Amino acid sequence: MSEAIDRESLQRRLISLEEKNGRLTSALTTARTELIRLQGELADVSRPPQTLATFVRAFPSSRQIEVVSAGKRMRVAASPKLDVTDLSYGQWVRLDDTSIAVAADDFPRSGQVVSVLELVGTDRVLVATEGGAETLLELAGPLRHGNLRPGDSLVVDARAGIAFERIVREDVEQLLTPEVPDVTYEDIGGLDDQIAQVRDSIEMPFNHPELYRQFGLRPPKGILLYGPPGSGKTLIAKAVANSLSKRGGASTFFLSIKGPELLNKFVGETERQIRAIFDQARKAAAEDRPVVIFFDEMEALFRTRGTGVSSDVETMIVPQVLAEIDGVESLRNVVIIGASNREDMIDPAILRPGRLDVKIRINRPDAAAAEEILARHLTADLPLDPTELTAHGGDREATAASLRRIVIEALYARNDATAVLEITEAHAAGGTSTRVLHLADLTSGAMLAAIVSRAKTASIKDELAGGAGGLNAARLRSAVETEARQNEEITGATTPEGWTRLIGTRTSQILSVRKLGKEST
Repeated sequence: MSEAIDRESLQRRLISLEEKNGRLTSALTTARTELIRLQGELADVSRPPQTLATFVRAFPSSRQIEVVSAGKRMRVAASPKLDVTDLSYGQWVRLDDTSIAVAADDFPRSGQVVSVLELVGTDRVLVATEGGAETLLELAGPLRHGNLRPGDSLVVDARAGIAFERIVREDVEQLLTPEVPDVTYEDIGGLDDQIAQVRDSIEMPFNHPELYRQFGLRPPKGILLYGPPGSGKTLIAKAVANSLSKRGGASTFFLSIKGPELLNKFVGETERQIRAIFDQARKAAAEDRPVVIFFDEMEALFRTRGTGVSSDVETMIVPQVLAEIDGVESLRNVVIIGASNREDMIDPAILRPGRLDVKIRINRPDAAAAEEILARHLTADLPLDPTELTAHGGDREATAASLRRIVIEALYARNDATAVLEITEAHAAGGTSTRVLHLADLTSGAMLAAIVSRAKTASIKDELAGGAGGLNAARLRSAVETEARQNEEITGATTPEGWTRLIGTRTSQILSVRKLGKEST
């Protein structure tokens, strides 16, 4: 009995000792791991600093590499742990305190930004620095197959003479996206004569170059569309691009640039963007693709030198764009279209023959032209008020035509309801005069589209409220009245220049403008 008890006691002691031994082993293992970590940290702290150098080329047979460090080229030995054949030109390598290359690192991520002027072979590039100086640099490995083009921005190490990264400038890249606008000539109403001039000036040389060569004619490089805002200048430019895209099925590059958006306060930035735009146009044209470069609000970008707020900017921009326009002479696939509300403010050098040598005025629509425009927006297939349909015997075409005439009558009537502005002008010959402008004097294609849109919205709201819905005479008349009071162009103009742009006068100076109508009381 006692012998069994002793055996059981010994067994319990054995188990206890084994547990203690396990805990001790675990503690020792933990202590060893921590000791190793501390030794590593101590080694890291005590390790001499390493120098980053730019890799240039390798000499595998001698286990040496050429690097640039602090602007100085030197040949250093490479550690056996470093595979020199895997290094890429422009990559960083680490040098220990004895100047031995011991490890590869990443590519640089910061440096000076320059613009590409020209590619020299596959491994070099000519760039322009901020000061305008030209420098020849070598391309780092990743850039040698990066499809660089003139106008691109590169990050460079000027001291090492290496370009190692391409920077995507979104503000420019978004301009360089090829597209085929979905606007056709059939979508544009009331501008048949102007469209015919545009087609004669642009499309005929594109489509029949051999005839132009036979007659010794040189096609125009570009045209200027000028006239009041909202008159259809942008639509015509898009229709040109759409039409040219059908020539041989080639996709059109339509580069749309708004003058104010291209202006940049940084020295040389606007010129860089202009170069990038034309470089991309040349590249696409060389592939036999039609290219339309559309400059909207040209007066903001190409203002007569010495007349703007910042004449220094204008002095640099205008010569740059002149050089680019002159540079497209040999490319038959590039056409430049400019649009402006103030053609008198554009530098004359831009408009001389050999540049934008065709000038087409886009006037505000008269009543007949306005009805043509409305026919694109107020069509017979739209929901029409049942009462209106009944009045025209269910004839949808006749109903739509009647509604269009109602809009025209309301817009082009000259009464107190359509009077919007009273202007006082000083004339060049001397004296002043006062006249009243009505909606008819300020009507544009954009305004006509807005009127129909307002009436459509009112019809939807009526239907949602349980009414019959559909377009009718009352909703269209109400839309005309609202447009007269709330037209963005009329209410937005506040300066003499803005009023001149809106009204379109060139023979007099606007002294004062008084708004008329319900909103002015």
